Amino acid sequence: MKDPFEPKSERQGATRRAALGLVIGAPLLGACSGVQQTLTNNFSSSPGSSPQPEAAGPPQQAATIGTGQVKVGLILPLSAAGNASVAAQSMKNAAEMALSEFQNPNVQLLVKDAAGTAQRAQQGAQQALDEGAEIILGPLFAASVPAVAQAARTRGTSVIAFSTDSSVAGRGVYLLSFLPESDVNRIVEYATSTGKRSFAALVPENAYGNVVEAAFKQTVGHRGGRIVAFEKYGADRASAARKVAQSLRSADALLIADDGDAVVSVVDALAAAGANLRNVQLLGTGLWDNPRVFASASLQGGLYAAPDPSGFRSFAGRYRAKYGGDPVRTATLAYDAVALVAALARTQGPQRFAAETLTNASGFAGIDGLFRFRSDGTNQRGLAVMRVASGGGQPAAGSPKSFGA
Repeated sequence: MKDPFEPKSERQGATRRAALGLVIGAPLLGACSGVQQTLTNNFSSSPGSSPQPEAAGPPQQAATIGTGQVKVGLILPLSAAGNASVAAQSMKNAAEMALSEFQNPNVQLLVKDAAGTAQRAQQGAQQALDEGAEIILGPLFAASVPAVAQAARTRGTSVIAFSTDSSVAGRGVYLLSFLPESDVNRIVEYATSTGKRSFAALVPENAYGNVVEAAFKQTVGHRGGRIVAFEKYGADRASAARKVAQSLRSADALLIADDGDAVVSVVDALAAAGANLRNVQLLGTGLWDNPRVFASASLQGGLYAAPDPSGFRSFAGRYRAKYGGDPVRTATLAYDAVALVAALARTQGPQRFAAETLTNASGFAGIDGLFRFRSDGTNQRGLAVMRVASGGGQPAAGSPKSFGA
């Protein structure tokens, strides 16, 4: 039979098909067996995070996108202050683009303005639910997720939010975002697969650093490695760098989990403390995808976990052609969320948004590669490993084609 997930146009061929957030799990295919820095780091003090909006502008009127029978709420801070509204508009455009590229979607998006506040996000979710929404996509900010979840739970409705703060995930509240723990798990597992056994780490003294710390210590332990040094730093990085530098002779790899500017400063502090970084493999997270990192001579050859960039490049090209500007990096989250619900609406009948469907272990494919939701609401992503080079990140290891058990 004709692939029901095939986009309208064939101009992009396999590239377009692979970017549609298609279901790949065998249990979800049924008869169609042929089918597969960030702005929303919502930790209050995490690197690369978007500032919480201080004041909202005039509220935007609710809008609908599409004419399908399956109604889906989309909650975004469209009238929030500053960069939040820019991100929200880009994500709204991406959601619209997902429907336009999906062949005959039976979905209607009910777009509500959260204005960057929990109260407005909850009001928008309640309005969407009253209008018949079967699932809620959004909100963007971590502080608004519990409020939206509260409204959705009264109806037994699932939420797919875009926050990167895993503490707001839970039963029926799934995060489709780039979680720091996924980056850490991937890069440590790759390092151990290449023979690295002794690890050191420098992470910021903030909420982001706390998440990285927990994931790092857990993954190193699970992979049979040992931690020879672990330090956190605040504004003064020199003291922590000196402590780690003293232990690097017994380390195979050093994780520095921070944004581009901070990573360069940490490396400079290590060099000033006498560390020989040529004898240790430098490791990082997706926040390393930054021009400052690529321009640093000390970081050349460092490895970091991130989505395969080819998916976003293809998406961004189509977005520019349609809207005349560049998308924010997290616009792919809205695209994938809409493509996913359109796919499930087509194939899964009354169980389309049930927990068993959303948490299918085989997962789904999206713009940024494989992803799957865990029962606790967090996600796992199939990330690539990239190598720092002067011209940008270069692939060191591809993203997985399927998830293990």
